[in-house]
Amino acid sequence: MSQAEDHDGTRRDFLFYATAGTATVAGAAGVWPLVNQMNPAADVRALSSIQVDVSGVEVGTQLTVKYLGKPVFIRRRTQAEIDAAKAVPMSDLIDTGSENPNKPDTDASDINRVIGDREEWLVMIGVCTHLGCIPIGNESGDFGGWFCPCHGSHYDTAGRIRKGPAPKNLIIPVAEFLDDTTVKLG
Repeated sequence: MSQAEDHDGTRRDFLFYATAGTATVAGAAGVWPLVNQMNPAADVRALSSIQVDVSGVEVGTQLTVKYLGKPVFIRRRTQAEIDAAKAVPMSDLIDTGSENPNKPDTDASDINRVIGDREEWLVMIGVCTHLGCIPIGNESGDFGGWFCPCHGSHYDTAGRIRKGPAPKNLIIPVAEFLDDTTVKLG
């Protein structure tokens, strides 16, 4: 093999690798906008977490806030409501899962439906699990909790489905208490 042929092979290899590298960078630059457009918009990211001041919520009342386009019920339950929820045997429940991502894979006992160990506070997404209607609260329905007048679902004082077509308990959002008066949703 002559020196000219050896030089051509090296030059050919260089051109091959340079072209392949350039094509890779150009391809990645072309694909990035397509991938990046699938990320959530800034307004959605801004609403992915909110803090709610619950200092004005009196015992036996409820605050409703909008979170991710859905109503969230934040109820400060009375001792009678807590006792009524604790007295319900699991065999009486339609859905025995807590539906609480803060306490995954737990049963629907009252303590597993609250955030942390704060039995007085019940935080739930206010959307009926049947067809997405908004249940009315303030001790409504046959079990003193929430009632969906559209199709007749009755929820108890822990937000558990007790009667009607809804298949699941009201969903608990990802939430935590930052202090005694602030709930963080998301």
